[in-house]
Order: sequence, then C-alpha cells, then structure tokens
Amino acid sequence: MSLRTGQAIARTTGLVLNPNNLKIEGFYCEDRYEKTELVLLYQDIRDLISQGIIVNDHDVLVRPDDLVRLKKLIDLDYVLIGKAVATTDKKRLGKVVDFSTEFETMYIQKIYVTQGVIKGLTKGNLGIDRNQIHEVTDRKIIVNSPLESGVVQVGAAA
Repeated sequence: MSLRTGQAIARTTGLVLNPNNLKIEGFYCEDRYEKTELVLLYQDIRDLISQGIIVNDHDVLVRPDDLVRLKKLIDLDYVLIGKAVATTDKKRLGKVVDFSTEFETMYIQKIYVTQGVIKGLTKGNLGIDRNQIHEVTDRKIIVNSPLESGVVQVGAAA
C-alpha cells in the first residue's frame, strides 16, 4: 500500500531470499496497474500492518533486471518453504512449513519444520532457531542435533 495515495499498488508473490545468511532482501510483487513482476526491496518498507506492507509510493517498486547487485539472488530464486531439514548426523527431521522474521533486519530468526503426518499429529512441529542452522544447500537445510539447545517442539498434541 502506498502512503501517498492510500491505495494498494501491488500484491506480493514471493521472496528474494539470500540463502547464505537467511536474509529477506526483498519481495516479488505483481504490479496492480501493469500486471508485471516487480521487486520491493526490504529497505523501502515503511511499516507492516494487518492490511499489508506500507511503502512511500509506487516508485519504490523496481524491475528485477534493474537490480544488478541482487542479480545472482534473483537468478537463484531460492525458496525456503518445502526444503528438507536434516541433522548433521543425517537424521531427517522433515520439511520447512513456516518461518519467523525479525522486521528491522529481515533476517529469518526461526524455521518451523513439520515432521510428517504421523509424527506431526503426535509430536507437533519443530521450531529451529537460526543459531542451530549448520548449513543451507540447494536441496536441504542441515541443523545441529535437536538434542542441542534451540530446537523446540511446537504445537504438540496433548
């Protein structure tokens, strides 16, 4: 939403995510007027409210081709949701279903991992803190053992 006009100017469709440091560099957006794909850089966000992301004006939305500094990340098109998660000792934990972000820096602080249908019903999801992440690859996220601090069961059935 634009502060200047008070109107919706675009709809977010995805993330520009840096897998090297798990930082959201921007958001892919569909322009409301031209229906083209644009990018909103995280530093151009004024506020987050329940209705959406607040920016100064439509001018902050940029064509992906114009972002030379982020070209490699845009070409990489890294998607976190759905990535397999395993421990350093190769035990499969599940897949990423959600994450939480610190608004000021846009670093992902925690990832939430579903353990599959059966384990998910009985044990809930795992919440894994960013300091427990050992490595991020194209195919999976490798974390330290869940017995170490930072991994928390979330939403376990009683």
